[in-house]
Amino acid sequence: MRTGSRRRHDPGPAAEALRLVKVRKTYGNDDSAVTALDGITLSLGRGTFTAVMGPSGSGKSTLLQCAAGLDRPDSGIVRVDGTELTGGGEAELTRFRRGRVGFVFQQYNLLETLTVAQNTVLPLKLAGRRIDRRRAEDVLASVGLGDRLGHRPDQLSGGQRQRVAIARALVTDPRVIFADEPTGALDTRSAREVLRLLREAVRVHGRTVVMVTHDPVAASYADAVLFLADGRLAGRMEAPTPDAVAERLAHLGDEAERRAQLGDDLTAGV
Repeated sequence: MRTGSRRRHDPGPAAEALRLVKVRKTYGNDDSAVTALDGITLSLGRGTFTAVMGPSGSGKSTLLQCAAGLDRPDSGIVRVDGTELTGGGEAELTRFRRGRVGFVFQQYNLLETLTVAQNTVLPLKLAGRRIDRRRAEDVLASVGLGDRLGHRPDQLSGGQRQRVAIARALVTDPRVIFADEPTGALDTRSAREVLRLLREAVRVHGRTVVMVTHDPVAASYADAVLFLADGRLAGRMEAPTPDAVAERLAHLGDEAERRAQLGDDLTAGV
């Protein structure tokens, strides 16, 4: 990862927030090997909100993990905010993630022993950065939790916990936010509020959001949807609507089922 000069003088956000070039990722060996990503190449501009969708096993979560530097591809290039993540050491990669990447997960990943305020500033503490408690309070107020600073996670609803997770992602001023099924465990009203906050992070604060989701309604909050099937890009949809996304997903699911059935038939004939 070529980051040395950037740490001394950060020239600002790159025009291209995320770029993958021929990224491959395989799990297992020999006959049991499963190709999760099969030569993925894509580019996402800064200040965009992109949803990633596809049938089960299509490679969505693997794509997110490799793009975010949480997992390493077997081959190919991953660049986030202009910096190549492939090839560097783990310590260097961790510093990069803490400085320029934010994460929002389905299960919140909050520490139960810490308050809302403490959970929010935890990434700053782990990165050894100065903790600006006033800014943290402002971020929490912006997600509707200004009156919950001293509460612990077990005193919050699911929607409120996810809003803490979003505040935690925002407080480090990340260039890119990766969200993995951020509304999967929420009721409809809470999910809508979380999606509004993610969209606001893009449109008001200029962040780039990449979100894996299975929900066509959630995807409709994004500027565009990338579809995956069998570890490959299977299309892109601009200005998505829930109905259009659902129809496209159904088509991809039918194709995946037909391919799986064909594979079973061929195996049975061996």
